[in-house]
Amino acid sequence: MSGELLLGVDIGTSSTKGVLARPGGEVVATAQREHGLSMPRPGWAEHDAEGVWWADFVSVCRELLEKADGRVAAVCTSGIGACLLPADAAGNPLRPAILYGIDTRAEAEIEELTRRYGAQAILERCGSPLSSQAVGPKLLWLRRNEPGVWERTAKVFMASSFLVWRLTGEYVLDHHSASQCDPLYDLREYRWIGEWAGEVAPGLPLPRLLWPAEVAGEVTPEAAEETGLPAGTPVAAGTIDAWSEGASVGVQEPGDLMLMYGTTMFIIEVVREPLHHPGLWGTTGILPNTRNLAAGMATSGALTGWLREISGGLPYERLTAEAAAVPPGSGGLVVLPYFAGERTPLFDPRARGLIGGLTLRHGRGHLYRAVLEATAYGVRHIFESMQEAGGGGERLVAVGGGTKGGLWTRIVSDVTGRPQQLPEQTIGAAYGDALLAARAVGLAGRDEDWCTIADTVEPDEGNREVYDELYRVYRELYPATREQMHRLADMQREGSSG
Repeated sequence: MSGELLLGVDIGTSSTKGVLARPGGEVVATAQREHGLSMPRPGWAEHDAEGVWWADFVSVCRELLEKADGRVAAVCTSGIGACLLPADAAGNPLRPAILYGIDTRAEAEIEELTRRYGAQAILERCGSPLSSQAVGPKLLWLRRNEPGVWERTAKVFMASSFLVWRLTGEYVLDHHSASQCDPLYDLREYRWIGEWAGEVAPGLPLPRLLWPAEVAGEVTPEAAEETGLPAGTPVAAGTIDAWSEGASVGVQEPGDLMLMYGTTMFIIEVVREPLHHPGLWGTTGILPNTRNLAAGMATSGALTGWLREISGGLPYERLTAEAAAVPPGSGGLVVLPYFAGERTPLFDPRARGLIGGLTLRHGRGHLYRAVLEATAYGVRHIFESMQEAGGGGERLVAVGGGTKGGLWTRIVSDVTGRPQQLPEQTIGAAYGDALLAARAVGLAGRDEDWCTIADTVEPDEGNREVYDELYRVYRELYPATREQMHRLADMQREGSSG
């Protein structure tokens, strides 16, 4: 036996990942499980909490413990968010969890609550406009549409807090996750807004609030029997996955930015004071008394997956090589990446994808490169919104599977004019969970991180002119076609049963 270990587990949209690490960050073992995403109706996205979240955690945990050469000193989990899992008084799920912003079922409730409390009042008090990312409208949707479930609902969980409950029996939620429960949480006062919560979710007991690296409780004997973890092991509160990944790469000081390349593109900026913008999310940070600006696109890597699928499943390496052979600007192609609507900064679930400028001279490589450039234009749009809010960041750290291969990150740096630091360790949120677990039990300091920068991607100034011109076209295309997009989106919904 060689000392203490930290266990981190992250529940993602399509997979669960776990890591066992030593204090200081050395990785002992990793494990992963793939799982499905249920989309029972257009605009709905759900997970089975028992069959996915808890089953994956138990499976990953047991695999990692087989490789442990020491005592697990603490556990921390993270997961997709913000989500809504209604449960009864005993904590048993009453229906599948309603997922984050990709689930757009509560459009009517978003509009109603915005009218009721006022868009500006919500923005100033909660930090974010109401959107498909917010939990409050989904709670109202549940009351209206599934009254039988609502009558039995005595607890609400997210992925991380459900795992904490199953491990410890403690009904808690971290402050960051709570700050995405708009309009129920006061960003400036770090507390639930009792009067608004009482109207949106009357009679619902809200969880006790903790910071992500605070100990929520200890592994119960029942959980120990299922997972193999020793009873009494401390469990940290945890948080939403992107913020845990930010911790893992040292994005925690004002001016730090994290850009996550994944199925969707996600951006977090650490700021000194509460900032807000109608096209962004304002949240609490993962450290006490810190705040963030955050943004997320509805697609990014999902677009490359779509193009790969309709190209017959060709290897990404071949598609990337074809795109790399195409000059910047893709021969005058501009793609709007709104294939699943758009989150920030448009907050338009009825936005749709568009490919502009196609000619018979364009081939697959042009289209693949144009998709990568489209996500870069979306990132630039978000950065400009952050600057309008009073932020914008100074140091940009890039993470996620999309950083591999080099072409995508080069395009983003060229389009935005921003250098990107690439960390040596790219395990993701589970690695950040292990760090938060270490902080929870004093095996890492509040300001400690386990990040080493391996490389920096610098923008090529020679490509600035073409990208500036095409970015202007990108920004003009959405307002010019929004009305037609919405008509098509309505037709698609009406015809979805066929």
